[in-house]
Amino acid sequence: MAALRRKFGEDYQVVNTNRATTFSAPVKKKRQRFVDKNGRCNVQHGNLGGETSRYLSDLFTTLVDLKWRWNLLIFILTYTIAWLVMASMWWIIAYIRGDLNHGHDSSYTPCVANVYNFPSAFLFFIETEATIGYGYRYITEKCPEGIILFLFQSLLGSIVDAFLIGCMFIKMSQPKKRAETLMFSQDAVISQRDGKLCLMFRVGNLRNSHMVSAQIRCKLIKSRQTPEGEFLPLDQCELDVGFGTGADQLFLVSPLTICHEINPKSPFFDLSQRSLMNEQFEIVVILEGIVETTGMTCQARTSYTEDEVLWGHRFLPVMSLEEGFFRVDYSQFHSTFEVPTPPYSVKEQDEKNSLPSPLSTPTPALTESHGVRHDRVFSVDCINTSEERGRQGGAGSRLPSKLQRMSSSGKEDLQRKVLLLSSQHTEKACSTGDLPMKLQRLSSSPSPGAQNRLQLKSLKVGFEPMTQSTGDLYQRSPPTTLSPSPMPIHSPLLSAGGRLEDNLPPKLRKMNADR
Repeated sequence: MAALRRKFGEDYQVVNTNRATTFSAPVKKKRQRFVDKNGRCNVQHGNLGGETSRYLSDLFTTLVDLKWRWNLLIFILTYTIAWLVMASMWWIIAYIRGDLNHGHDSSYTPCVANVYNFPSAFLFFIETEATIGYGYRYITEKCPEGIILFLFQSLLGSIVDAFLIGCMFIKMSQPKKRAETLMFSQDAVISQRDGKLCLMFRVGNLRNSHMVSAQIRCKLIKSRQTPEGEFLPLDQCELDVGFGTGADQLFLVSPLTICHEINPKSPFFDLSQRSLMNEQFEIVVILEGIVETTGMTCQARTSYTEDEVLWGHRFLPVMSLEEGFFRVDYSQFHSTFEVPTPPYSVKEQDEKNSLPSPLSTPTPALTESHGVRHDRVFSVDCINTSEERGRQGGAGSRLPSKLQRMSSSGKEDLQRKVLLLSSQHTEKACSTGDLPMKLQRLSSSPSPGAQNRLQLKSLKVGFEPMTQSTGDLYQRSPPTTLSPSPMPIHSPLLSAGGRLEDNLPPKLRKMNADR
């Protein structure tokens, strides 16, 4: 049985009969709706007690709210009873005066001429009320009570006509029937739009006349329990369909798809495809607008239960461009098709996206490589550092006074040149003691050719990236690219003129000779 349930689902049960074993799905009980698909609210008011008299205080609205069969019955009965009552009053006046006994006496002047019985009195009332005026029956001046009754009849007839005819006119011109030509899709769908999960449904107008100032609203009807333990049956919650952006104001010329974005403020924030099967709610849609032809406000309503919300669906397009106009195909108005949609709720997706990704965590290797690269940045402080270390080396390692004056005068020039060369990824030596030993050996040669080679070697050093140190220069990385226009190095030692060895202290000259 467990295998069968896994195959057919939990809703299927095994029913054992005498003939064979069959499978049958339990029929889901039809859910009671709060608002029907046609917009009628399934609410009945009972046990009013003494509040029934409030309906009589607003009799006109009560008559308008009645069904058509009751309106027609009241209309016919009101006129029939009024005619019979007034005809009876005319007959009573003729009977009291004795006009019925002298009906054919030409010398007798009755109250109403040619009224002999009740049918003739009824005909006189109808002719007077309907202002037909055949001229055969009329009131004479010898009957003051007849004149008073005639005035009362005219007033009463005008009131009855205004009340009943006005009631029937309002009943016929009610915009409820206009709502019959406003369509809503049979189902609502949940899918992604612009990268966001949205609840959508479709509305349309079948008439060419527009709905002026059309506005749509949505209510979520769902029972809930407060943290204090209070149970709220059929609690109403507002669904945002673009109130802040003005998207709820519709220009309803062609079918439109109304969209509710599911975000942290939405009541469907934690709704997923699986939880949708266990939810119980109802979405009531209210469309309001002014009828263009009559100027009366019209309201159309419908609702969607949880069974009528399709996850991962989208509406088929119904608009097409014809020659000179746009065509709406209402045969596809309710049609949907499946689209790829994540089955998770927006809350679950946000929690998943908020988790730290392993790719975004910096690795130690990358950190060390970045640290090495930052260490290669050239600094002008090396000049001061080398100078201080040279001073600490003793009296024998100090530069001559002439070289000190030259170095102090060109210090600022040297700093600017070092910064310029450091931006081009090159580094230079800034003191005689920091030159490579190869250059020092070449400088000890008294020949002019060696001096020229020394200058060429010094030009080549400018193209190699070096790292500053107090003792000597050592190469950190191989040269990457050669500059097309080499920049000559102007050192205060070389630009002073003469041999380089003559400018060195005796101790340095001795060290170079030994090497």
